[in-house]
Amino acid sequence: MSDPLYLSLWFPTFELDDMLPRALSVLRAFPFSVQQPGIAYVALHPVSWNEATILERRFNPGIRPEEAVVVAADLLHEDYAYVFEAAWDLWVLDPKQNQWILKPSPVSIAVQGEEFEDGAYQQDGHIRVDFGLDSPFLQETVQLTSEAESRVRANIQKLVDFTTRAEKNSGSNSRLLWSESEENLAQKLIARLQKVH
Repeated sequence: MSDPLYLSLWFPTFELDDMLPRALSVLRAFPFSVQQPGIAYVALHPVSWNEATILERRFNPGIRPEEAVVVAADLLHEDYAYVFEAAWDLWVLDPKQNQWILKPSPVSIAVQGEEFEDGAYQQDGHIRVDFGLDSPFLQETVQLTSEAESRVRANIQKLVDFTTRAEKNSGSNSRLLWSESEENLAQKLIARLQKVH
């Protein structure tokens, strides 16, 4: 069963002046979709996720990470969250043509001030990346042929490369790749791939 997948990053300091530079370093590490490059959406949430956004902007075509951060820069507060949405290309099986295609998949990157949502960053991370469902990385409904296995491995490699670059480039001192059900993605993947052999 598919499960939402997240990456949480924590930093030794996340003062007001640290928030957007650290966000920018994570955004720069992101492998944007060739078909839908750039940041497509920026939103600012005051105080809590339950509050109405005070700013929402959509961009088509998407804008560069540096431009997206500038959109948020005028409204910088420790009790705000800043959301940046983009897409990356993942391999999926097109059921109509029964062939693998690279398809833009949405990703949301949330930057949480330390006073936002009563310190939610402590559990969720100063920066939390929402990859959507883990299905592109497991392909549980697809018969794992050698081609399917290579596509799954390519998706996982992209995930691993991004998490490593994001941690290294941003100066994060802690990271966690996790799912809503708290099932271990690596264990699910190993179990899935062992069914092939």
